Amino acid sequence: MAAVAYANRWWDSFNPEFPVFQDDCTNFISQCLYAGGAPMRGAPNRGQGWWMLGLNERWSFSWSVAHSLRWYLETSTRGLQATRVNSAEELQLGDVIFYDFAGDGRIDHSTIVTRIENGIPYVNAHTSNSINREYTYLDSTAYTPQMRYYFYHIADEF
Repeated sequence: MAAVAYANRWWDSFNPEFPVFQDDCTNFISQCLYAGGAPMRGAPNRGQGWWMLGLNERWSFSWSVAHSLRWYLETSTRGLQATRVNSAEELQLGDVIFYDFAGDGRIDHSTIVTRIENGIPYVNAHTSNSINREYTYLDSTAYTPQMRYYFYHIADEF
């Protein structure tokens, strides 16, 4: 799977073909999805679609903001699409997990599933660069008992 291969290649460094953000988690997830064959659409309107135009030129909010990518995946009916599932056990390699650390309905972080062991997803991420980290993030300084997870199965075909 190309998205997972990309996530494993770039988890601890930055692809020079893309911009780098201070909070880089969703930019990294978007790169993984793109490497997996997800088609961009919606340019040049930053508030529509999911896209990136050239290095350091322009990109959609959904390309780089976790909350925006979550809503894009929730509502997209063509191109890159996903289905929200109820549990981590329903996830497959290349699927995406969003994190609401405060439990306030605002998505703070995004990761990609890169390994599944005994039914437990492990993820790669940027910002706090991680490889094959248990999805629960119980060891994260951002973890709170109020944390909520949003699980998305990425469509197999675009």
